[in-house]
Amino acid sequence: MKKLVAEFIGTFWLVLGGCGSAVLAAAYPELGIGFMGVALAFGLTVVTMAYAIGHISGCHLNPAVSIGLWMGGRFDKKELLPYIISQVLGGIAGAGVLYLIASGKPGFELGGFAANGYGEHSPGGYSMVAALISEVVMTFMFLIVILGSTHSKAPKYLAGLAIGLSLTLIHLISIPVTNTSVNPARSTSQAIFAGDWALGQLWLFWVAPIVGAILAGLVYKYMSPETEG
Repeated sequence: MKKLVAEFIGTFWLVLGGCGSAVLAAAYPELGIGFMGVALAFGLTVVTMAYAIGHISGCHLNPAVSIGLWMGGRFDKKELLPYIISQVLGGIAGAGVLYLIASGKPGFELGGFAANGYGEHSPGGYSMVAALISEVVMTFMFLIVILGSTHSKAPKYLAGLAIGLSLTLIHLISIPVTNTSVNPARSTSQAIFAGDWALGQLWLFWVAPIVGAILAGLVYKYMSPETEG
């Protein structure tokens, strides 16, 4: 239960900090933080939580990460579903708090609410195929970094920084394509509030990250000098 509470809080913070930066702070053309700031915000949520709850739950904050770690032999299958449920609920709670804050501004309009999308709902108008490729590849690389940096032979205490910076880089690459998901919990939380098209396109932001995570788990398990339990 302590692990599940930690995952709830961590995913809550990821959504509130990452999506919150996109909804609140990036809304000002001259003073806003832009793509760079949003990418950094997502990375910072992971870095801060890695050192806050990493020793409790492993700081997954993402169903795709949990699945990838399981495929890589680093996570117990029996914990998979409880982790995913906690992550999704934490994300929804984060989006709920974000909505309460954002709606306190006069003239508030929900808009896309930092939801992920493709086609006409992609920030750059990218196609469904481009979005699918982007999400699979970005999640694949994210899990390769996670599996590698948390290996017993990797430098200790630096995993959180490596993982957070890799998420920042992923956002810098793929915000224009899909608004960057690589995390089904993050996508679900925003789609529930954006509704309509966001819910209709949500399938891609579950399927693609999970496929990328499974592939990464298998590939890293093959490459790894030893399999860790």
